[in-house]
Parts: sequence; structure tokens; C-alpha cells
Amino acid sequence: MEETKMLALATEVKSDEAKHIAEKLGAQVILRTIEGPLAELPLTDLKDVEIIMPFIHSQIGSAEIAAMPNLKLIATRSTGFDHIDLEAARERKIPVCNVPGYGETAVAEYTFALLLTLSRKVHLAQSRTKRGDYNLEGLRGFDLYGKTLGVIGAGAIGLRVIRIAAGFGMRIIVFDEIQRKRNRLLEEVLGFSFVSLDTLLQQADIVTLHAPALPATYHMINHDTLAKTKKGAYLVNTARGTLVDTPAVAWALDEGILAGVALDTFEGEEFLEREEELLNEPGAEAKLRMLVQSNMLQRRPNVIITPHVAFNSNEALLRILDTTIENIHTFLNGDLQNVAQSY
Repeated sequence: MEETKMLALATEVKSDEAKHIAEKLGAQVILRTIEGPLAELPLTDLKDVEIIMPFIHSQIGSAEIAAMPNLKLIATRSTGFDHIDLEAARERKIPVCNVPGYGETAVAEYTFALLLTLSRKVHLAQSRTKRGDYNLEGLRGFDLYGKTLGVIGAGAIGLRVIRIAAGFGMRIIVFDEIQRKRNRLLEEVLGFSFVSLDTLLQQADIVTLHAPALPATYHMINHDTLAKTKKGAYLVNTARGTLVDTPAVAWALDEGILAGVALDTFEGEEFLEREEELLNEPGAEAKLRMLVQSNMLQRRPNVIITPHVAFNSNEALLRILDTTIENIHTFLNGDLQNVAQSY
């Protein structure tokens, strides 16, 4: 009797990635891939999917899960899983696996790419030089050496950022209540200090975000917290867009509280590639408002916005694919690993 094969769907996959996944998954799985997010497929096309491998711009909500009556595993190709309706998955007893730790090096290094671009005004110098303008007026930057870096979130990425910052000779303070209670030895080994959020905001010359997207972290950078921030500080976000209230950041820039901002992720970024479709969606007005706010923000010379690419290195992408494939193989063998949610 021929062995039954499971149908897996991977979203936001390039051709070279699709080839790698197909080869590594082997004969137990029939692989289907699309280059765009899941929203590009009609829900009726999902009825036979048994394993889904989404990426960050593919929303796996209750409607999508309901459209997949045979779904047995959600294996997201990301560390974060805020694009997945965990409650809907829980009701169907569908386990959710993720890819922890793939991007600590890539994201941490990109954090400093953004920070150095801000501190030395690289983006302004480059665009000016392209125009044939070699005037140095307005291009004076500042050294990172001796500055205080406030790291919010001391997970794998945050700890890598701390190590890099130490190499720059920065003073490092950290807010992470969970890690503070779990491992105070980190302070001595890596040479930083755990502090309260208020203390971090009041002392840090640069604030960098590395916290997960949770109800407790939603808009943790808001009007109230920014009002407590050291005047002239810089903000970098390579974590999740929902950590930052965009209008509050615009206000802080207007008030001179923030001297500059670099965002690799921002609230509403998932709608950028399908703006026209939003017009017919429920709550479209609020979503479009997010896009307009972000667009207005990026026009400012002291703001850098990039399209969620901190993870996007050759090495990190390969780790994402291989760990996701391992998650699926483990599931097919009757077990689970890297579980974000199980039953």
C-alpha cells in the first residue's frame, strides 16, 4: 500500500528556499509554496492543507484555521508568533512550533547597523553624496563609546546586543524583569546592570527594543513612557512593531525628546503590500491610518525605517529553514520540539 503523504503549505517562499525545503522534507510530505503571504490565496484553496509553514506577514487567524479542516501542525518560520491566533489553534488542538534563536546574530548586528547609521548620519551622507553634494554641514555625528545603551529585553538577541555594545565601550543598562529574577549572574559576566524601565528611560542615550509581542508589551513605548525618556535620546526597534505607539514617537520627535529613531518593524507593516485590499476589510480605516502615520514618520531626516529585514542574512535564513524542517520531521515521528503552544 502506498504511504499517505501530508500536504504542507509554505508562504512567503522564494524559489531557492522552496527547493531547499522540498529536498529536506523528503517523501513524506507534498510541498506547496507561494511567494506572497497567505492572504493572496482564497480560503477555499486551503481545505487540504495539513501542515502550514507561515512567515511573519501571513496572518493565521480563526478564519484561516477554520478553512483548513485537516490542519495538524502550524510550523512558523519565525521566533515570534503574534501573527498566529493561538486561541483558535488551541480550540482545534493544533500544536504551534517556532524557530527560537535563529536570528540573534543577524538581528543584533542589524541593530548596530541602524544605530551607527543614526549616530553617524550615514543615510544623509549617502543620499547627499549621490546628488554630488559633498558639503559636511549637518552631518556631524557622535561616538558610541561612553554612551549609555538601554536594552529592553535580555533574551538571546538582547544578550548578543549587550556583547556587541561592550565592544564599543558603552555603559549598558537592561530592563527585563523575567531575566532579572532568573539569572542575576548575567550582570557580572556581561558587565551590565538590571534597572527598572523608568530608570532605563531616564538614563539611556539610546534605547533598543528586543522584547516579544505580548499583551504586557503592547505599546510599551507610548506617550507616558516617552515623557520619562532622557531628552535627546535615540530609539531603535528591531523587535516587534506593536511595542511602539507610532503617533507617540512622532510627538516625542516634535518635542525634542527623541533626537532620532530607527525602526525595522512598525505597527501595520503587514498591510504595506496590499493597501488596496484594505479598503474592503473590516477596520480598514484604522489600518490605513497606521500606514499613513508610518509614511509621515519616514519623511523625517532623523528617522530610518526599513522593511523588517534584520533577520535577513544568508546564515539566519538557512537556520530558519532547517529548524522548521526539523520541527516538521519531529512531528511526523510522533513528537514535538520548539513548541510555542501544545496540547
